[in-house]
Amino acid sequence: MRKPLFSILCATMMAAGGFAIAPATGLSHSAWAAEDGAAQAQALLDKAVAKINAEGAQAAFAAFNDPQGGFVVGEHYVFVFDMHGVYQASGANPKLVGTDAIDLKDAEGKALVREMIALAQRSGKGTVDYVWLNRADNHVEKKHSQIQKVGDYVVGVGFYDH
Repeated sequence: MRKPLFSILCATMMAAGGFAIAPATGLSHSAWAAEDGAAQAQALLDKAVAKINAEGAQAAFAAFNDPQGGFVVGEHYVFVFDMHGVYQASGANPKLVGTDAIDLKDAEGKALVREMIALAQRSGKGTVDYVWLNRADNHVEKKHSQIQKVGDYVVGVGFYDH
């Protein structure tokens, strides 16, 4: 049974959010801070894809959902959807696992999960642009998610313009 995404997202956005900082990419914290958001997101995405390929999807998803699993770094985290738009992993909020996000829209009405899936099917990887609530400052901001198709999954990491 799929969990009600709207109620989980509302509860998440109402709660005070924070992310663990871990050197998940093998970079030192100072080197990580010096990179731009796109490079940080790509490094974390590459690490996530390698984890899936090395250990299998379910073991990787467990690590992605674990705040101490090495896949939540500052404001960056790994998320995974199946090709039907159901969350398989979310480093930001593991309670989203199992929820149907296929019709999730950004603040401007863009069906971003559908776009991520379409891009993954069409090109295998790429970037989806949208607007989203940045929990760090509680403002709606431009966000980008770099995604890659791995088997029957869309794996992604997002970043904000700063």
